[in-house]
Amino acid sequence: MQLYAVIVAGGSGKRMQTETPKQFLELAGKPVLMHTIERFKTFNNSIEIITVLPENQLEYWDFIQKKHSFYIPQTIVKGGETRFHSVKNGLDFVPDNNLVAIHDGVRPFVSHNTIKRCFETAEKLGNAVPVVSIAESLRIVTNNENSPINRQMIKVVQTPQVFDAAIIKKAYRQEHRYEFTDDATVLEALGEKINLVEGNRENIKITYPEDFIKINELLSSVC
Repeated sequence: MQLYAVIVAGGSGKRMQTETPKQFLELAGKPVLMHTIERFKTFNNSIEIITVLPENQLEYWDFIQKKHSFYIPQTIVKGGETRFHSVKNGLDFVPDNNLVAIHDGVRPFVSHNTIKRCFETAEKLGNAVPVVSIAESLRIVTNNENSPINRQMIKVVQTPQVFDAAIIKKAYRQEHRYEFTDDATVLEALGEKINLVEGNRENIKITYPEDFIKINELLSSVC
């Protein structure tokens, strides 16, 4: 069984308050997206990488790969209107009877142990979604009232979300819905049970400027 990783990188930089798309911001001298791809290749050198980018960023990605002498083999795929459509485009290049990880291109600190847990669980059960627990207290606000929530019942969802390729490709043949916030919700719409595994807290998704600060601090601590 071959392993695949669909790396989805569709950021524009708007919420990061920068003209540079967040996947191309530099960490330790090279773009975030390169760090992310390297995580999967150092986990398993034979994994097949499928990188999904907006059409207007494909030429730039080719340019910066040459600039940084980045030669990891990939299948480059044009993204779609939404993340849903971008993932669907990437899955078109994954044959059935394999395992596929779907990962955010701006999560460069996913651990090898998290990737391993996801692939192993998906191989046994058909899918695996990494999560972490919440340390803070939580309250829910309804109209003018608020009440506490048991934080033990709440999990923060991460990627990579790993699936039997044939099953997730079938799920992505559905019409797009607003409530499809990640790949697990797409699969769940078919009535499939989602299997949770432990993620890692360093697996931050870079969305806002403060996230980039945290990522730089993490990089400094491991160098």
